[in-house]
Amino acid sequence: MKRLILLMIGLLAILQYRLWLGDNNLSEYFVLQTQIDAQQQSNEKLVARNQILKEEIIDLKSGTEAIEERARNELGMVKEGETFYRVIGTDSREQPFNP
Repeated sequence: MKRLILLMIGLLAILQYRLWLGDNNLSEYFVLQTQIDAQQQSNEKLVARNQILKEEIIDLKSGTEAIEERARNELGMVKEGETFYRVIGTDSREQPFNP
């Protein structure tokens, strides 16, 4: 009976060693879990970005409105017969010069 108790204590000691200090120990598990969580969050952001890009591609393929809007915003294009006005405001940080 004494041998069985000593064997069980030895086995428990070996298992505790592997749990705390061995390969794939508990601290490595927590580090890897943190890395997995960070990667999953990054993946979710990328999936959302890809979805937006897919919708934009579909919109550009489906009609001319999206192409026209993009040309107006990014290239400054104006339709024939339209007048383009550019309003330039003053910077709120700038103070007018008063001599």
